[in-house]
Amino acid sequence: MGPDLILKGGRVIDPSQGIDTVTDVAFSNGAVSRIADDIAPGNAEVRDVSGKIVTPGIIDLHTHVYWGGTSLGVDPEMFARDSAVTTMIDTGSAGPGNFAGFRKHVIEPAEPRILAYLHVSFAGIYGFHTSLMVGESHDWRLMAPRLAAEVIEANRDVIVGVKVRIGRHASGPSGIDPLIVALDVAREMDLPVMCHIDEPPPSYEAVVAMLREGDVLTHCYRPFPNSPVDPDGTIRPEVLKARDRGVYFDIGHGMGSFSWKTAKAMMAAGFPPDTISSDVHAFCINGPAYDQLMTMTKFLHLGMPLTEVIERSTAVPAKALQRPELGTFGPGNVGDASIVSVVEGEFELADVRGLVETGTQKLKAEGVVLAGRWWHGE
Repeated sequence: MGPDLILKGGRVIDPSQGIDTVTDVAFSNGAVSRIADDIAPGNAEVRDVSGKIVTPGIIDLHTHVYWGGTSLGVDPEMFARDSAVTTMIDTGSAGPGNFAGFRKHVIEPAEPRILAYLHVSFAGIYGFHTSLMVGESHDWRLMAPRLAAEVIEANRDVIVGVKVRIGRHASGPSGIDPLIVALDVAREMDLPVMCHIDEPPPSYEAVVAMLREGDVLTHCYRPFPNSPVDPDGTIRPEVLKARDRGVYFDIGHGMGSFSWKTAKAMMAAGFPPDTISSDVHAFCINGPAYDQLMTMTKFLHLGMPLTEVIERSTAVPAKALQRPELGTFGPGNVGDASIVSVVEGEFELADVRGLVETGTQKLKAEGVVLAGRWWHGE
């Protein structure tokens, strides 16, 4: 039986298999079926993607897509089209008190894949707005470990971990204690934690010191205060220890968590992020983060090779999610693909402090394949 869809003549970059060559990709029955030159079309739909880059479906490990259910949510399908993203991980928009609505009204109707880190706070991130900011981890009464465990058990197909937000803005007087609760839930349910860090207290070092192998520290390139590097560019020892024991360091750009100064220091010190993510939400989608491709573009500007930028947006997040069927064109795996191009020119690239660098390349969305069918693009 022949393929259903063939992407013909693109530059196929699949870091999970060490592939970077001009070739064809075929999909059958919702899965990847073959990578080869000049695949015979038979009765398949054929899309000419010559001159474009074809990657396994891009994964954005940090998004907020509980559209309509929280003030910071964005429309997941719009975001997927604009950013060539096939899998979005919502990171704590919903907690155990409102996850059922998130699942029914957003996750299930959406065509792109949405997975979630469940917030350990009862209502998730409920007070995030430009005119009002209530850190959900401030109030100890909202910590809901038993309910979180129940909701995780009932939704293991879409819940991939536990989210908690720590810092002066997010946890305030509760300090680091909500992380203790989140870790307790994660151990009980055998899942990783994703931990947000903002301004101190507590310190960046205190937070990463508690994270385990497989846990994710997001906002890893945040600016001072609570930057991972000292003023002389030296990476703080607890950060290095955390990487050594297998903690994932995720970008989570957002509106407050990507600094050119920090990024340049970390890259110069040989500490690239494990995963590149946008932390897209309603208050950064129009800048400075914009979307996943813009965040990836900033790493091209920092000198990271394109293949590595793609790896940190496909294969590595799939590993962090413990979803080996994602982020790869291995035959039989999920038939998702992202088609992008590299546009040459001059582009303003802003960090969260308003510092603007001028880039000479920019990644642009050209098409999306979901479950082996052409979903979006010309």
